[in-house]
Amino acid sequence: MVLLLVIAVVVGGFAAVSNALGGATTSAAQPTGTQAAGTQESGAGAEPSDQASASASPGASDSPSATPGAAAGDGCEQNLVTVTAATDKPSYDAGEKPMLTLKVTNNNKVPCEVNMGTSQMEYMITSGSDRIFSSKDCQAEATDLMKTIAPGKSETANFPWQRNRTVQGCEAVEAKPGTDGAYYVFTARLAGKTSPKAVFQLY
Repeated sequence: MVLLLVIAVVVGGFAAVSNALGGATTSAAQPTGTQAAGTQESGAGAEPSDQASASASPGASDSPSATPGAAAGDGCEQNLVTVTAATDKPSYDAGEKPMLTLKVTNNNKVPCEVNMGTSQMEYMITSGSDRIFSSKDCQAEATDLMKTIAPGKSETANFPWQRNRTVQGCEAVEAKPGTDGAYYVFTARLAGKTSPKAVFQLY
């Protein structure tokens, strides 16, 4: 089964999308000035996912967070480029799939260039000391995507988690995450930096 992560970057009303499927990359029409990159991810016991997307959005991050690796422009301070993690809901009923969001915000007064490619991203889910899921475990292709983020603006990348377990090496895993109100922690990573924790429940 395949989990598909597609990053769609929205700039000035234009959108460009590309995805990696079966090891090949295909792209939709790209208006001048837009870029996109994607990666295929597969997880044992997973079902094909809905498309995930990334888009530009205004505003600063909601809380302090780790600084992503960035090829910054002149005057761009790395400690003012932040990463946060969020889920679309605080809890999920049986069958509902959490949408995981990685958000990068430029709190500088100048534009900053950040690598928002899947080569830099990781969506990690844990429960206590139990490592439940990592988007890196079954990632088939990693790509770079340099994005220039304007002052006070953000880029977000969404990933629909299939409520499956994965292990390093992408070996088959039959066990499923627990439910009945169990708590889970989502952390988003970019270039080795980790966001604050986002806690949610599964029923």
